[in-house]
This record gives sequence, C-alpha cells and structure tokens, in this order.
Amino acid sequence: MWHGAALPGASLALLAAVLLAWEFLPPAMGVPKYIIPPVSDLLAEMGRMWRQEDLATHLTSTATWAVVGFVLGGVFGAAFGYLLGLSPTAERVLSPYLLALQIAPKVAFAPLFILWFGYNAWPKLVVTVLVVFFPILVNVLQSMRVADRDLVNLARAYSMSRGQIFWKVLFPASMPNLMAGLRIGATLAVIGITVGEVVGSQVGLGYLITYGQGAANTAMVFDAIVLLTVIGIVMYWAVAAVETRVLHYIPRAVQ
Repeated sequence: MWHGAALPGASLALLAAVLLAWEFLPPAMGVPKYIIPPVSDLLAEMGRMWRQEDLATHLTSTATWAVVGFVLGGVFGAAFGYLLGLSPTAERVLSPYLLALQIAPKVAFAPLFILWFGYNAWPKLVVTVLVVFFPILVNVLQSMRVADRDLVNLARAYSMSRGQIFWKVLFPASMPNLMAGLRIGATLAVIGITVGEVVGSQVGLGYLITYGQGAANTAMVFDAIVLLTVIGIVMYWAVAAVETRVLHYIPRAVQ
C-alpha cells in the first residue's frame, strides 16, 4: 500500500523519467526535431515566445476566458438541472431538444459563432459554455432523480414548502453530483476555449497552436499544449479543493 508521502515523490520521479526520455530518446532514434523537439528546445522556444510573442498575454487571455466560460457553463448547467429536476413536465418537453444540442458536435458550432459574433472573444466563450453546460446539467438532473424520496416525504409530513424541501433536502443531496460535474467541466473548459481559439481568434494559446502549425514551429505547438494542460490541471485542483471543503462531511477512503 502506498503511503501519502510517497505518492508525490513517485509522481515526480515518473515525470523526471518521462522528461529524460523525451530529451534523449528521439535524437538517439534519429527522429527529426521538427517532428518531436527535445525538452531543451521546448524550454528555449518558451523563452523566445515570452520575449517576442507576448506569451503572457496569450496565456492570460486563455486562462481568463476558460475560467469565465467554466463559471457561466456551471451556473447555467446547474440552474437548468435543478429546474428540470423540479419539473418532470418540463424535463419531458425539453429533453429531446437538450439531447440533440448535446449530441451536436460543439466544434461545428465554432465557425457559426464566428459568423454571428465576429473575430472576438464571444465565439470561444459561447463554445466553452456549451461544452461545460451539459455534464453539469446531466449530473445535477440525475441527482434530483435519485434523491431519497423517504426524506422528501418526511419533509412534506412536516409541512415544508417546495422551496424548503429543495434547499434543505434536494440541494444538499445533489452536492456530490454537482461537484463531480464541476470537476469534469473544469477540464472540458480548456477544450472548449482551445477549439474557439483555434478556429477563429487572434489571441490565446489556441491561436499560438494555429500560428505554430502554419510556421512549422513544432516546439511552439508543444509549448502551447503544455500550457493548456497546466491551466486545466490548476482548474481541476481548484474545484477539487472547493469540493473537499464543501463535502467535508463525507468520509474519505483510507489511503
């Protein structure tokens, strides 16, 4: 059994091994740098991008809009999930349309949003909101469906109003599902913002991926992907930290 203190050390050791293999194996196997650039080239390109390509602005733009899209998608997804959960009739009426919108590939909407809103922040924001919206909606709606009916009936026996039943019974019971949906949404927000920036944007890490591809600068593309991954990890950890505080009453598995 792993001890808690050993896990970070093992992860760092694995990361070091991967980076060493990335640095030395491709050149040893004759792989050209324009196919897989070594880590040293990635670091050098990162420094050049910081000095000459205004990397800080691109990084800040992507991180900011990813967070904004995640928050808006989370709010809308949770709100719709609770509303549909409280109204079975509305769920039956709207479910086919929500399902169709969920199945439709969000990447295909990006060019349409550019035609509607132009080359600005709105297309990538709307794509991000859509990508985040559905996992949270589904998780919240599912939690409302499987809520303990005995507790609901007990609350009714005590003459609680529908609002009281929601806030005192249904809402607390939905928190584990809501937080699980938010964790998923945090990672999907990075995907959504990247799609929007790749398809049509003049700023952001997604734009740098497109620019690096056009310039045959593989190191730039790798660096942008790494930074996008870091943004996603930070957002996921932030949601996980909030979840730990919100769901402190749930026993944790023994490590």
